[in-house]
Amino acid sequence: MDKLTKLTTESYNSKSTNLDQMTSREILELMNQEDMAIPQAIQQVIPTIEKVVHAVQYAFQEGGRLLYVGAGTSGRIGLLDAVECPPTFSSDPEHVQAVLAGGEQALMIAVEGAEDDMDLGERDMVNRKLNKHDVVIGIAASGRTPYVKGALKYAQKVGAVTVSLTSNERAEISQYADYPLEVVTGPEVLTGSTRLKAATAHKMILNMISTASMVKVGKVYQNLMVDVNATNYKLKERAKNIVCEATGVSYDEATKVLEETGYAVKPAIVMLLGQVNFSQSQVLLEQSNGFVREAVKLSQLER
Repeated sequence: MDKLTKLTTESYNSKSTNLDQMTSREILELMNQEDMAIPQAIQQVIPTIEKVVHAVQYAFQEGGRLLYVGAGTSGRIGLLDAVECPPTFSSDPEHVQAVLAGGEQALMIAVEGAEDDMDLGERDMVNRKLNKHDVVIGIAASGRTPYVKGALKYAQKVGAVTVSLTSNERAEISQYADYPLEVVTGPEVLTGSTRLKAATAHKMILNMISTASMVKVGKVYQNLMVDVNATNYKLKERAKNIVCEATGVSYDEATKVLEETGYAVKPAIVMLLGQVNFSQSQVLLEQSNGFVREAVKLSQLER
């Protein structure tokens, strides 16, 4: 029997056996009902997700990177999270990367044979100059994708932290992971279509890992996006609202201070709460490793 037929993600969903005869409303209600299982499945693996966050936090602090590796839908899920980190957290695009089987051309059209090539997974890691300070998260709903196995196997060889993210228990790629994340969301409404529950669960988990890790390295103050990269009108308005929320000043005052900082939110908040000038706020942020709360405390100690 083919190994694929034994996977939960390839199993027949008894609730949707007459999918082709359902009304549109019935299809939507069934999909919604099935999706409710996703947060419950994620809850089961939160202790492991926490360990991954600690590993990523340490990697960032040591100059390492977070790399998402996958093929097809799994690779695109990694890309969705990676590309949002620079505008959200002003992080260097190199810090969170997505590595897709077949490269950028695989974004829209699958590259034939790429996901089945273990050696390609290794070569892509070599080309990224993977090292022991990095964290590699291999994503594969099936848990058996050779490309991902090759990447994780090489990552172990160089001493990088390895994580597997899959939707099947006792997955093959888990053998190559320091932290196996097996989030079992059950058979899909459309048999084998892992772009549904499995991909949704994986997207949610990557959101959790990247966001919590960024919080832990000082990219957030309170629950505010204080490292937002204000590159357009919408984001400049968001920056003003963040400063208003964090400090209680008026919109006009927030605008004035942000213009002085070049729309850098962190120093603007430290200037207002710490009652210091721009250059002093930069020094305080450097002393506090970029943590706004600590910078403000330092300003008060120095008065």
